[in-house]
Amino acid sequence: MSVSSPLAGKKILLGIAGGIAAYKCVELTRRLTEFGADVRVVMTTSAKSFITPLTMQAVSGHAVADDLLDPNAQSGMGHIELAKWADLILLAPATANLIARLRAGFADELLTTLCLASPAPIAVSPAMNMEMYLASATQENIAVLAQRGMHIWGPGEGPQACGDIGPGRMLEAHQLVDLVVDFFAPQKAIFKNVNITITAGPTQEALDPVRYISNHSSGKMGFALAEVAQKMGANVTLITGPVALTCAANINRIDIKSALDMHAASLQTLDHCDIFIACAAVADYRPEVIAQEKMKKQSGVENLTLHLVKNPDIIADVANHLDRPFCVGFAAETENVEAYALDKLQRKNLDLIAANDVAKADQGFNSEKNALTVFAAKQRFDITLADKKKVAQQLLEVIHQQYSTTNND
Repeated sequence: MSVSSPLAGKKILLGIAGGIAAYKCVELTRRLTEFGADVRVVMTTSAKSFITPLTMQAVSGHAVADDLLDPNAQSGMGHIELAKWADLILLAPATANLIARLRAGFADELLTTLCLASPAPIAVSPAMNMEMYLASATQENIAVLAQRGMHIWGPGEGPQACGDIGPGRMLEAHQLVDLVVDFFAPQKAIFKNVNITITAGPTQEALDPVRYISNHSSGKMGFALAEVAQKMGANVTLITGPVALTCAANINRIDIKSALDMHAASLQTLDHCDIFIACAAVADYRPEVIAQEKMKKQSGVENLTLHLVKNPDIIADVANHLDRPFCVGFAAETENVEAYALDKLQRKNLDLIAANDVAKADQGFNSEKNALTVFAAKQRFDITLADKKKVAQQLLEVIHQQYSTTNND
């Protein structure tokens, strides 16, 4: 492997826990080594029920470590030496059990001991049944790990071994390799000392105490923008609707529910905002009256009429504020994408607008990928279909170019 390989010489400790997704680690290890990485594998006892140490030894080229008290390990690379050796610890699959033990600081077997003993950054790739992933205990555990500085990679969504369909799938091997490459890639701090506010996710407009109007936004694009912008040196404020996503502790996260909440939070950031990116899918309308009690079906009444009123236009209000930041809007459309985007760009007084066709099944809402066409007053930039973090990086590069030009005029 040539020294120009993106992972040449990088030392990656792959920790495999006991989940069905362990089978993906064969392909993951093969791809990492092809990119030039030196991969050492550590397996939990339960992981060996899904994939054998001999298989992982064959693809990594190294004996697998699986015993904290292995007397033979001390003659070669003991657990402390292995902990010091790694440039990155990648936990994939990271089961609900492993995540809980990491959060509690357990050191009851080799893998958790290494995580405690190593100064290396740790990336966690969750993999479990969707109900286990969405359980409040798991969400809290993942949030705590993120606050401690661990990188949370995934999970993906789709069919699961149990038959459920939803979030909890471990990311595919190629996705994890891309994340590892991005992790080690030098990132220019092009937004150093720049304050960026990003809105993300859906809003929920209450009908009564148990029902609301919302949309299919997952928040993934906005969270990707926040993560990449922070890596590019920005001071990031993320205003998000209700989503099952985590972000780094050094991102200022503000959780809201309704469009009115997001509007108020957005305006409050403008005293210290250089760039505002409106990525959230904000409800255009809300119920005029919110019922104080759960609305009941009425005998003999077959129709229900809801009176809706228009929500404030967040990005338009920000763009027309006295202390106006550089404003970037999003246009999620199902038809006439370019025409609608250009109309919004002018009508809302924006500097840039990123348009995407959410009618396409492989991009936009609830997808791991996206494609954007970005419009300025006299320019157009095409960002082809890719992982949302790659799309975020390209979009932020366009924003930086246009923002710098505006500031230098």
